[in-house]
This record gives sequence, structure tokens and C-alpha cells, in this order.
Amino acid sequence: MASREAYIADRRAEAERLYRGEETPHRSCGIALAETFGCPSRPYQALRKGGITGDGPCGAIQAGVLLLGELLGDPDPTGPVAPALRDAVAQFRAELGPAVRGPLEQSCNLRTEPLGPFMGEKRRNYCATLAGDVAAAVAAALWDAGRTSD
Repeated sequence: MASREAYIADRRAEAERLYRGEETPHRSCGIALAETFGCPSRPYQALRKGGITGDGPCGAIQAGVLLLGELLGDPDPTGPVAPALRDAVAQFRAELGPAVRGPLEQSCNLRTEPLGPFMGEKRRNYCATLAGDVAAAVAAALWDAGRTSD
């Protein structure tokens, strides 16, 4: 099995690769993250550009929390929040906070507007890096919870 650092670096690189769309067709940030962690991508389409309109929170950040819920949550819909999930979300938010520009809840439009056109290179690079940062924070939380797919 890979080391913690190698696992995190691998997940970061995969999310960035999928988002950039240079080697494979471009995916939205949420879909790139779902695929990075082997989860079905269909529901993550709703996270594209901050909930389709851009007015919602960053889709990559939302995807990170949803992935943790999917991978660490209690499968019983009436069960309590799993302690591993509670710890992982807190860790995710703490690790990701310093990496992002602005509050974690900031809308996609507010976060990316200063970067130029939606499909422009500056914005694409920012969002690819952010998807990688999210993947790294999710990977770290999963590793620490003992729940990696490797």
C-alpha cells in the first residue's frame, strides 16, 4: 500500500487531470472528484458551476463533503452521524480552509469572477487546482479514517 503522502498526491493529480480535460474530456469539478474516488458521477452534475447557476457554493467543496458522506456515512438512513464522518468533515474543512480564496461557503460566481471568463485559462487553472486541493483534503481524511480504496 502507498504511503499517506503518495495516496494524497495521487488523488490530487487525478482530480486535476480529469478537470483539466487535456488527456481526457473535461469534467466538472464535482464529477472529476466523484470519479477520482470511484463514486457514481451522475448526482454530482448538480454541483456544476455552484449548483448550475453559479450562485451556489463551490461545487468542488460541496463534492468533497458529499464524498465523505458517501464513503464514511452510516448506511442506515435513520442512524446517527457516524463518528468517522463527523471527524472527517471537520478535518476536511480545517485542511481545505487555508487553500481556498475566500470563505468555504462563497458562491462559485463570487469566487471565480475576478479570474475572467468562465472557460478562460486563468479560471480553469484556479478550479483545477481547487479540485486537486479538495481531492487532497478528502484523501487525507479518508486515510486517517482508514477508508482508502487502495
